[in-house]
Amino acid sequence: MSLEKVLSISGKPGLYKMTKQTRNGFLAESLLDHKKISVSSRQNLSLLTEIAIYTLTQEVPLREIFQRIATKEEGKPTISHKVPKVELEEFFFGVLPDYDEDRVYPSDIKKVVQWYNLLVNNGFTDFSEPAQDAESKQTSAATPEDKAPKASPKKKAAGKQINKAPVKATKKAVTQNKKVTTAKKK
Repeated sequence: MSLEKVLSISGKPGLYKMTKQTRNGFLAESLLDHKKISVSSRQNLSLLTEIAIYTLTQEVPLREIFQRIATKEEGKPTISHKVPKVELEEFFFGVLPDYDEDRVYPSDIKKVVQWYNLLVNNGFTDFSEPAQDAESKQTSAATPEDKAPKASPKKKAAGKQINKAPVKATKKAVTQNKKVTTAKKK
C-alpha cells in the first residue's frame, strides 16, 4: 500500500485511509480502530504526501522521513511516541540530523513517530515515491505555454458569437415586456 490516500483530519486522532467518494466528501477508514466515518469536504485535511519537515536548507517530504526511519528500523515499528521529549529529539536527530530545531517542535516529532508506527502496524511499508509522481515532476518542468491547450482562431470567434446571441434575445424580450406593461397602465 502507498501513502497517496492516507490523511490526517484536524481534530481527530490518528490517520485515515480514503475509501469511497460521496456527494459531499468521502468515506474514510481509521487506521486506529478501523471504523469508517464520513468526512465532509469542509473539514481541514492534510494528505501525508503533502506534508514536509523543515531542515536548515530545505523542506524534506514526510515520505522521505518515513523511508529513513524504515531503513534505520529495518521496516519494523520504532520507539514509542510516549517516550520523553529528549529521547524523541535524539531519535529524530539520528534520522534527520539537519532538521530545524526552531521550527520543528517536539509535538511534530511525536506525531511523525506515532504516524510511522501506525502505518507500519497497518501494513504500509513502501514509503518510496511512486513512478507516476516521478513522471509528473518531469512533465511539470515544461513551461506553462507548453501545457496550455492551443485554441484555433475560428473556435474563439464562434464562441464570441454564441455568447452575444443570447444577450440580444434577452434584451429584445425585456423591451417587449416593458411595452406590454406600459400599454396596460394607459
